Amino acid sequence: MEPKTLSEAEVARWFEESFPADDFAGRRVLLIVPDATRTAPLPLLFRQIHRRLAERVAKLDVLVALGTHPPMSEQSIRDLLGIPAGDPRYAGVGLFNHEWQRRERLMEVGRLTEEETDAISGGLLRMEVPITVNARLRDYDVALVVGPVFPHEVVGFSGGNKYFFPGISGPELLNFFHWLGALITNVGIIGKKHTPVRAVVDRAAQRLPIERRCVAFVVSPGNELYGLFYGTPESAWDRAADLSARVHIRWCDRPFELVISCAPPMYDELWVAGKCMYKLEPVVADGGELIIYAPHLKEISVTHGALIERVGYHVRDYFTKQWDRFRDIPWGVLAHSTHVRGAGTFENGVEKPRIRVTLASQIPREVCERINLGYRDPASIDVDAYANREDEGILVVRKAGEQLYRLRESAVPQ
Repeated sequence: MEPKTLSEAEVARWFEESFPADDFAGRRVLLIVPDATRTAPLPLLFRQIHRRLAERVAKLDVLVALGTHPPMSEQSIRDLLGIPAGDPRYAGVGLFNHEWQRRERLMEVGRLTEEETDAISGGLLRMEVPITVNARLRDYDVALVVGPVFPHEVVGFSGGNKYFFPGISGPELLNFFHWLGALITNVGIIGKKHTPVRAVVDRAAQRLPIERRCVAFVVSPGNELYGLFYGTPESAWDRAADLSARVHIRWCDRPFELVISCAPPMYDELWVAGKCMYKLEPVVADGGELIIYAPHLKEISVTHGALIERVGYHVRDYFTKQWDRFRDIPWGVLAHSTHVRGAGTFENGVEKPRIRVTLASQIPREVCERINLGYRDPASIDVDAYANREDEGILVVRKAGEQLYRLRESAVPQ
């Protein structure tokens, strides 16, 4: 039974009772928040945090944890946070994007040693990895993460210290742990609480030269709050992940031959719309088809599109068995590629994906064929005609990307 969602009055009461604003008194505080590709009631939460902290702290600014996503305009950040135009109450709040690609905007805070990466990864990867983050952290006393927790294809469950890595990190650690997640595979890691990648993220966060606090939360598809949790990024995330496991995982009694996974408008490029595959791959039958239905989508990736078009979408072993060809491609790009393409084999030069992945978007057929995905004209798909046909082996998910679909153990082929 799902828990009920919180009213605005209940959220306000939670902040009064569970968010110790006096702990921030006189300090310089940097809020770290997600961008617009996550379902999150940030206007409500930012309003409560600002109300509680603005008169107590020495400084209160906001940094958007973009990872490698495109930067947001100042007006888009204001809209994200619900800051009214010209409202004098927010005049002193600085609004910043993370800039992962600008070396001068990053600082190194330590390194993961070869011994650490070997131990954490169970021997999958052994290498020294520099830990770099947004250099703005130098200007603050406390970093306050405010972000949702969902099942996640690379880390297991998102949130917590993931808002530092990759949220405001440099590329080295990002590439390392995304590839580690890809080696383990999406199905092998998504929706699992304690994973090697989570261990990497938490270990790296311990090197940060700043106090870390977190408001982790769990939301409904309709952007209502199921729960809020405050503490360190580790402790707040721990409790939020337990709740996410209850409300964000849908258990299915059978696999489906056809899944139509509808991308919401907030996924405006395939780089993020790939989540429509990640969250549904576990319930697609062998040889079945998953359609990412995204009539609004025009881009593969603003940041990484050229590299993705060069590499294409392939199963993991396509890369690992031809590693000399691909080792110099950013590993985060390779991880995205294999996550979107899903499980499969590569033997004697022949690639055999477990399922078919089809893109129904504004990306043309010739591009889809070049990047090794199927193509459908979205105008040819009447989503309503496929709805409510689970008994026929057809599943439609209207807002895909955040709810994880899994087979019950009794439904998994042996």
